[in-house]
Amino acid sequence: MIDLIWLIPLLPLVGFLLNGIGRNVLPKPLVGLLGSGVVLASFLLSCGVFAEVYSARQAGESATFVQSVFEWINAGSLNVSLSFLVDPLSAIMLLIVTGIGFLIHVYSIGYMKHDAGFAKFFAFLNLFVFFMLLLVLGSNYVVMFIGWEGVGLCSYLLIGFWFKNKEFASAGKKAFVMNRIGDLSFLIAVFMIFNTFGTLEFAGVFPQAAGMAMGDTTLLLITLLLFIAATGKSAQIPLFTWLPDAMAGPTPVSALIHAATMVTAGIYMIARSNILFTLSPITLQVVAAIGICTALLAAAIAITQNDIKKVLAYSTVSQLGYMFLGLGVGAFTGAFFHVITHAFFKALLFLGAGSVIHAMSDEQDMRSMGGLKKHLPVTYVTMLVATIAIAGIPPLSGFFSKDEILAHAFAENKVLWVLGFIGALFTAFYMFRMLSLTFFGKFRGTAEQASHLHESPATMTVPLIILAVLSAIGGLLNVPSALGGGHALADFLSPVFADSTAVTGAFHLDHSTEYVLMAVSAVAAIVMAVLAYRQYAVKGVVPGADDAPRGLLARLSYHKFYVDELYDAIIVRPFNALSVFFYRIVDRAGIDGLVNGLGKRVGESSGGIRLLQTGNVGSYIFMMVIAVVVLLAYGFFNG
Repeated sequence: MIDLIWLIPLLPLVGFLLNGIGRNVLPKPLVGLLGSGVVLASFLLSCGVFAEVYSARQAGESATFVQSVFEWINAGSLNVSLSFLVDPLSAIMLLIVTGIGFLIHVYSIGYMKHDAGFAKFFAFLNLFVFFMLLLVLGSNYVVMFIGWEGVGLCSYLLIGFWFKNKEFASAGKKAFVMNRIGDLSFLIAVFMIFNTFGTLEFAGVFPQAAGMAMGDTTLLLITLLLFIAATGKSAQIPLFTWLPDAMAGPTPVSALIHAATMVTAGIYMIARSNILFTLSPITLQVVAAIGICTALLAAAIAITQNDIKKVLAYSTVSQLGYMFLGLGVGAFTGAFFHVITHAFFKALLFLGAGSVIHAMSDEQDMRSMGGLKKHLPVTYVTMLVATIAIAGIPPLSGFFSKDEILAHAFAENKVLWVLGFIGALFTAFYMFRMLSLTFFGKFRGTAEQASHLHESPATMTVPLIILAVLSAIGGLLNVPSALGGGHALADFLSPVFADSTAVTGAFHLDHSTEYVLMAVSAVAAIVMAVLAYRQYAVKGVVPGADDAPRGLLARLSYHKFYVDELYDAIIVRPFNALSVFFYRIVDRAGIDGLVNGLGKRVGESSGGIRLLQTGNVGSYIFMMVIAVVVLLAYGFFNG
């Protein structure tokens, strides 16, 4: 199966081409079958590849395989090939991207069946999966960068899919522009990597980096640039505001971006480059600080949001912050473990939200929902599982992955643990607030909406059930030894993080401390869940209207701490004013004035000179005589 690695990204690309070219002629059932089928085929191949990698790890081998497709760039000392790297890290990412991607494709068949752009939508989904696979399979930073740019392009195409709505089109542009900031940083980092190591292949860069001194200035600059790139793709402060606006796209797009593809790219890139970051402790401190600040800020915003997709969007930003916190405290396995579990329950939450929106005739405001539990039983049960998981309540998956990150934070810096713990409390509260407002109490929508309430078709509910099972049992991948587990995921990924482990040493926390941390986290999450349920389900409290009076903190949270307004005031409007100045003064008055002025003067001069051409022979003879007289006079006086 290793020899067929190249087929894994190629199949979604073929799906993109076929659905794109035949979008006006292919029937919808064939489009859905083709678009989903190619991703399913990639998933099956990925399973085969993973099995070989797993077998190699069981045999005690490093399980690293490189397949070179062709030599791409050969100029002087720069040699870049289109080559694929499969190791434990990329093997797991293949399963996430293709497995969850397939479920989202199947779900989209039912969700988008009435959309006029059905075939175009599936073509873009296939292209998205292709570029993400290219990103995770690349054996060098150039191939990774191509995938990195590709998922940015696809996010623009899919977020602004309904581009006739100006607000949705603007959301797509916002995502594209904000990601370009991070992408430029990535590109500069790539130049520095080549200048420092003489190669862009991971196999050439990382062994050289492992021999460099801790705190090396060059590594510091490279890792800071890579982290800036990650803040763009993975929506961290200050480049996070595009992700909540990405809800403008169809709900399956939200699930794909938030769970299986784009936002995990930054985490994957740092995990892949772990030795560079381990040798740059200042960068790791920055990563941890930005991560926890983002986690808290986004969680504080999610508490007061009323759009069901916006709640989930800020939840994603917050959970990504936890992943960066994990990376920052050296918990590379823990951060990646949370990537896996988050992919399960966040895909489930978004697809469940899509099922709710589908039943509510496209209504997304939770203040107009309520009492949907009896109308959407499958959606309710599956979203309940996902909510328990993301809240960190045992024994579901989110408890294990989030607690591993918090345990490392506790060992590294107690302040980081306290802040992470507070963020976990926020998470449990706003998620059960969302669940209670949506599924409990009385229905608050219109009579017309009530008449259309129904469970979604099997193409939408079956993926929900599969994801619910994964969300429930996903934590078994890396049960800590304190609970009788064997750190299976950590052992599987150990070759990827071996250089970093050699520098920092193996992580250890005594079991009694782990028990206390787990108990405190679990009990606190349950308490916050009960409080939210009691407030919004039992008491039936409904959030006030948009213009209702709110306290200072509630107002700040409801208006997202005015971050967008701040960016608009200090960046957007000044740049717009600068653009107007350059257009009106520099371009029109300056450049156009000079060019058009010279042209006008030349035109006027030529207009005067052409009057000398009268067409009268007598005038020409007279002018010739005058010229002869002038020449004779000149010769006489200068002779």
